[in-house]
Amino acid sequence: MTKNKSLFPFILITSLFFLWGFAHNLDPILIPHLKKSFTLTTVQATLVDSAVFIAYFLMALPAGVIIKKYGYKTGIITGLLIFAFGSYLFIPAANTQQYIFFLVALFIIACGLTILETAANPYASSLGDPATSTQRLNFAQSFNGLAASLAPVIGARIILTKGYTLAQLSAMTEEGRKLALAAEASSVKMPYFILGSVLVLIAIVFAFTHLPKLQHNEGHAASKNIFHALKHRHLAWGVAAQFFYVGAQVSVFSLFILYATKSAGITEVKAADYLGLCGLAFLVGRFIGTVLMRYFRSAALLAAYAGINILLCVIAILGHGMATVYAVISICFFMSIMFPTIFALGIKELKGDTEFGSSLIIMSIVGGAILPRVFGYISDMTGNIQYGYLVPLLCFAVVAYFGFKGHRVKAKIEELPVSAIL
Repeated sequence: MTKNKSLFPFILITSLFFLWGFAHNLDPILIPHLKKSFTLTTVQATLVDSAVFIAYFLMALPAGVIIKKYGYKTGIITGLLIFAFGSYLFIPAANTQQYIFFLVALFIIACGLTILETAANPYASSLGDPATSTQRLNFAQSFNGLAASLAPVIGARIILTKGYTLAQLSAMTEEGRKLALAAEASSVKMPYFILGSVLVLIAIVFAFTHLPKLQHNEGHAASKNIFHALKHRHLAWGVAAQFFYVGAQVSVFSLFILYATKSAGITEVKAADYLGLCGLAFLVGRFIGTVLMRYFRSAALLAAYAGINILLCVIAILGHGMATVYAVISICFFMSIMFPTIFALGIKELKGDTEFGSSLIIMSIVGGAILPRVFGYISDMTGNIQYGYLVPLLCFAVVAYFGFKGHRVKAKIEELPVSAIL
């Protein structure tokens, strides 16, 4: 396909990376907000992440089936509309002042995001020269990083600044305190209403835009089921690496405000500003990583970045004061290339198995539902949230192995019967 024909579709696809990045990076604002509003423990507050990332696990295979049967365009429009519907549900959730309703709305949003990511990641990777697929996906994912830098700063000023101080709450009666905390939940209605409306408009634009069809089947039979895709060893390792990477990323971003207020003794709004710096570091890291991939193998860069993050996690665990905050900001810089690089290396040379391979890697995002809860349990049991960084440390060790060895594509894939795999 020509450059001119693929440029506008690539721009549209790239906008999706920004949108789901914005939605994801409002979650770290929601966690402390809802934790206070509903008087939750750290573990209970991480149900926000569980609601989101369990949806990825449940919806990834249906998303792959939708895309394989009806095409990338239909998948993208479907994902956008479900995403919008979940955003609009924040209005009745705030009106009913029920924590479970918020979790349901987040689950539905994540169902839409699952379809979008299952479609957009391989589409961006394949929309052009195969030799530059990893660079292209890292570039598109850079706009996810842009959203990560903007969402916490904007969200904190719309949501966190509307609440009551601890002194004000302590002066109230128990009933008054409950009403005041529940009322804080209403501050989320406007940002999610605006987000939902933008998503509907973008879905309409996609409906009237021609997207080039991608061909994956040359020299390889179309995948009949998910077990065929699993025979690719590098895909299996990619699924594992993505599971642990997403668990690390969600632990770092979603629990950052709770972490920074404890480790450095700063306010929630100040911590949200530093979370914005985390997003900025993530964004800059994506652009720098994309450039570095012109000179270094993407797998080698992935392994090196993961190794550096292991050392930074040690500082996050043992450090004191603002040094811990700066260590976590640095972790965000070196995390930046991981998701798209693992994704691109994991689906490399899958051909007819690409859609199911993409679904499997998106399914592995369920790590974001499981590992932050482990982080929360460690924090609650030890009484020190810094010890939770043992979880990201172990996660980056798995990513380092994938970059060092697990990504390698075998020359031939043995045709094993499904019964042998089971």
